[in-house]
Amino acid sequence: MKTLEDYLQLHATDTPDGTAIITPCEKVTYAKLYKEVCRKAETFAAARGKPVVFSNTQDVSFLTTYMGIHMAGAIAVPLEKDIPEDSRQAIEDGLSDCVIPADVADILYTTGTTGKAKGVMISHQAILADAENLIGAHAYDRQLTFVICGPLNHIGSLSKIYPVIMCGASLYLLEGMKDLNAFFTAFEYPCTKMATFLVPASIRILIMLYADRLKACARKIDFIETGAAPITHQDMKTLCCLLPHSRLYNTYASTETGIISTYNFQDGRCIEGCLGLPMRHSRFQITAKGTIACTGLTLMSGYANDPELTARTLRDRTLYTADYGRIDAEGRLHIAGREDDIINTGGMKVAPAEVESAALTFPTVADCVCVSAPHPIMGNVLKLLVIMSDGTDLDPKQLASHLRSKLESYKVPFYYEKVTAIQRTYNGKIDRKHYRDADDRAQGHPTDRG
Repeated sequence: MKTLEDYLQLHATDTPDGTAIITPCEKVTYAKLYKEVCRKAETFAAARGKPVVFSNTQDVSFLTTYMGIHMAGAIAVPLEKDIPEDSRQAIEDGLSDCVIPADVADILYTTGTTGKAKGVMISHQAILADAENLIGAHAYDRQLTFVICGPLNHIGSLSKIYPVIMCGASLYLLEGMKDLNAFFTAFEYPCTKMATFLVPASIRILIMLYADRLKACARKIDFIETGAAPITHQDMKTLCCLLPHSRLYNTYASTETGIISTYNFQDGRCIEGCLGLPMRHSRFQITAKGTIACTGLTLMSGYANDPELTARTLRDRTLYTADYGRIDAEGRLHIAGREDDIINTGGMKVAPAEVESAALTFPTVADCVCVSAPHPIMGNVLKLLVIMSDGTDLDPKQLASHLRSKLESYKVPFYYEKVTAIQRTYNGKIDRKHYRDADDRAQGHPTDRG
């Protein structure tokens, strides 16, 4: 088998009536899916070897288009469904004269939380290696129904298609997490076991507002995987209590690295920040400056139209990330934050995710983000933007006192501000670039002190 579409053909032949895709409106067998993919492939025949830009529709037509492009020998370039026309045109123009390696299957554009979006080239080999990594580590099999509610043009959710198709399981597609009734209805689907991938922000919403409904699904939930951003220790422990018999995975992955390692925090220890052991086709190491470097078959082929950035990031078959990490005595990976996110204050380096995790253990803090702020004397200090639980006022001194009990003194924010929203990207990550840009534009000085 050389492509994911080869596995689709296999299942269409061996188990034609097996359910491939479920949506709230329809159910598609492997035979029907394969037939539709073949039909789509014919429409892309003239695009062989070329990139095909299309929009994420989060439905069956997305999969038939995505796999049809592959079957035609073209390169799939899925974009946000509401991407501005100017941005879409700029991507198409940039790809028109791009030299693309022969085995490339996809070009995925990153969310750009730390800068300009980049086109990451992913090979057919990397797709199959990601699939085998997930099947081996998370025990996918043909009886599983996997619920996808994240954007299919990003690696977090798109990568779950790979193991499902490879092992002949079923996909249940939803259009995001805005309709929580649809999410819980999905888990009423008649099957023996279900799983899903949820970013930490979605997990937090579920355990804060819908804990009883989540607990009611416990018998059906085989496992939940999370990733894309750090999950707080408090949320990890709460999820373990709500789903005591489910496997709960914290996974290290990115568009550039592929799926690298995973840790089942339903192991009795529930270790914060742990990302587990490397998967079958992957390895990791820590560089001299403390960042994570990865090797293996899941790595990207490079950045489209950016050989200089590719050379800085991918050297000697090693992908150098901007994530700070460490490896424990048992060989498991732990992450401390991104190099781009680290805040320098008073000569000390602070990972904002650590501050946020500590703040979220305060009973009335619903959400928060730690940012950099100017100070007339001290220079750069930490500021915590906080969403409080309904009807609760922010008491900066009380919150600061709580943080001092959990963090070193230099990690305790100097300023506190109550806000009504935290800026996040489409797939649930804190949009730290938004806050860095706001800091660059800031005029005047904050006033609330802890």
